[in-house]
Amino acid sequence: MSLGPVMLDVVGKTLSDDDRRRLKHPLVGGVILFSRNYESPEQLRQLTAEIHALRTPPLLIAVDHEGGRVQRFKEGFTRLPPMRELGMIWDEHHGRAKSLAQQTGHVLAAELRAHGVDFSFTPVLDVDYGASGVIGSRAFHRKPQAIADLAHSLMLGLKLGGMAAVGKHFPGHGFVRADSHLEVPVDERSFADIEDEDLVPFRQMIDFGMAAIMPAHVIYPRVDPNPAGFSSVWLKDILRKRLGFDGVIFSDDLSMAGAHVAGGPVQRAMAALKAGCDMVLLCNKPDDADELLAGLHYEMPAVGVLRLLRMHGKPHPLSMAKLHEDANFLKAIHAVGSIGIHEGNLPLNDPTNSCGHS
Repeated sequence: MSLGPVMLDVVGKTLSDDDRRRLKHPLVGGVILFSRNYESPEQLRQLTAEIHALRTPPLLIAVDHEGGRVQRFKEGFTRLPPMRELGMIWDEHHGRAKSLAQQTGHVLAAELRAHGVDFSFTPVLDVDYGASGVIGSRAFHRKPQAIADLAHSLMLGLKLGGMAAVGKHFPGHGFVRADSHLEVPVDERSFADIEDEDLVPFRQMIDFGMAAIMPAHVIYPRVDPNPAGFSSVWLKDILRKRLGFDGVIFSDDLSMAGAHVAGGPVQRAMAALKAGCDMVLLCNKPDDADELLAGLHYEMPAVGVLRLLRMHGKPHPLSMAKLHEDANFLKAIHAVGSIGIHEGNLPLNDPTNSCGHS
């Protein structure tokens, strides 16, 4: 059985019978984990091992583990700084900031891989215009080039830890105030304005070989009337053709208010897949998940399957004890600990109950 185009969540810290039933469905290709799925390092290893054992090839296991206020697993994991901290260091010393970004990516990826997680939905490539509360300190910087520099370094660190990078939220969520978890944000800027600023980090990261991208549930009406994640203009014409991106396109969570413009669960998934997404996320709505699996008729293109298979984490020591015998990892841990963490405990609109975007 190959990987399907749907990524779902699971209810608790162990798999229920309903979880297993859904995850064995041929339309499913991945699982996203949340804080509610975590109790301890050993429990997480057991959960990911069971998920991976359900299917061949194994399901992808993802998490939103960016640092700062969006870090799903805390106890037993290194507390990672919000990306804005790296941007503040970049203002004073570009080289040190890039080195710290790479070490942060190394720690982030190595610890997740040691617990069986394939990848995190990171980095955030949004420009920090000071407008978006839901993005805020998750963004590296106001300057697109600073974002590209730091995200590239973070991606190199992720690779050291055995993990691919997922840039979000294409083509940029930082300009609008509205939170797409709760409503449909509208960005009235022209394509030229977006291209000059927000697309810069995405373009450079694509050139650096970024493996995956997640579009925003934001409407840019001067480009297309549909939210970016449901727009073939943004995903096929601009992202694929104009920017030359050949990696995975993950939808943002189809349960978010910003996705409801497309209709019910099946209609939302079909709209996202037709627009150009390779995999769609549906979280925290088990009934909607069942409706989607029962009603979606979609044959995964071979190229989509190949793209998804590249997202499996690379072999890595699957124990923290082994990691702590690695001198480079220990050096990275020490470096990350030196970064000032000002906002690590700030709440973000129900952070354990939304996926992809937060």
